[in-house]
Amino acid sequence: MPLIILARIALSLLSLVVLAAGGYALWSWYDGRWMLDAAGHALHVRDDWRLWLGLGLLAWSFLGRLVIMPLLARRDSDPSRPERGEGQFLDSPTGSRLYVEVHGPAHGPTVILTHGWGLDSTIWFYLRRALTARYRVIVWDLAGLGRSRAAKGAVDLSHFAQDLQAVMAFAGAPAVLVGHSIGGMTIQTLIRDHPGSAEAMAGVVLVDTTYTNPLKTMALAPLAQALRWPVLEPVLRLAILLQPLAWLSAWQSYLSGWAHLANRLGFAEHVTHSQLEHTTLLATRNPPAALARGNLAMFDWDADGALQAVTSPILILAGDEDIVTLKSASQVLARATPGGQLLTIDAANHMGFLERHDIYLEKIEAFCLTAWSPAPRAAFEVHTIRDHGLEVGERS
Repeated sequence: MPLIILARIALSLLSLVVLAAGGYALWSWYDGRWMLDAAGHALHVRDDWRLWLGLGLLAWSFLGRLVIMPLLARRDSDPSRPERGEGQFLDSPTGSRLYVEVHGPAHGPTVILTHGWGLDSTIWFYLRRALTARYRVIVWDLAGLGRSRAAKGAVDLSHFAQDLQAVMAFAGAPAVLVGHSIGGMTIQTLIRDHPGSAEAMAGVVLVDTTYTNPLKTMALAPLAQALRWPVLEPVLRLAILLQPLAWLSAWQSYLSGWAHLANRLGFAEHVTHSQLEHTTLLATRNPPAALARGNLAMFDWDADGALQAVTSPILILAGDEDIVTLKSASQVLARATPGGQLLTIDAANHMGFLERHDIYLEKIEAFCLTAWSPAPRAAFEVHTIRDHGLEVGERS
């Protein structure tokens, strides 16, 4: 999610500036200043305002999220939680060790959920909880994130695709693949690099994803591409070299609330406290070096047209307020996908599957119901219609 990365870099630096200013204010208070009284005696004077300013800035640096969170999100009625189930580890041909969980009936139709970058499989809290009543749901952590451990040089889309292929082999049955953001990019890479794998796909759901370098399909794309070489590449490579410092900075930004402000860019108006906290926590506790390598890999990625040979049904979900991956990217995917269906969700940003999880869940469940017994499907037409807050691809 390059846009969020840009925001986190900028706000993390601002967070460090606030911390440094607090430290300097306390030091200058302690150091004080010397002055002469009326009798000519030297007096050591401390300005109390420096003390209170320093204490205030330090308090903000470590407790700011308690203040800023209520201002950024709504109260919860159904909190999202980064909870785990009983999992196991799967050895991938890439050399990575993948963390996998299986939920739901053992002999139910299989759904495999692949999360977005900077997150882990706990982000599927709502969808996993709902689907397990009917389906065998497999969630897994991308290599380098969550509990999965990446082999050297295995944090890129081609390796993620091989990892997904290993998860599909582990499933042992045709599955509906659901991918959010880089999860959808991973699915496309798998189809591009291993076309035969599509035979094991009962269907594909792409959630707020793109078909090419995400710097080209985000808001302010020209600016993002202009900043790639002078800013993004050096900063990300520096995060790899200085991971311990980058991690300390990330946690300090998390505690101060600036990281929450950066991640708020991925949500629209419906985000709740727990959803914003869940997303920010995962982005903070994942290793900065792995995050940097994944982002660098995305800058050179392209799978345009990879879905053209897919015969299984494909559902493409896009938030109409997504600034991380503009809905135009989903429209390009839909036009290039035979039998693809595009639904644009109102008032949803890049993390729409959290903040509008009821709508996303309804559409994904309906798709899964038909995926194992599909009716004849017409080709997707470019124009769209409005229906109950959704922008729906018309069919001929």
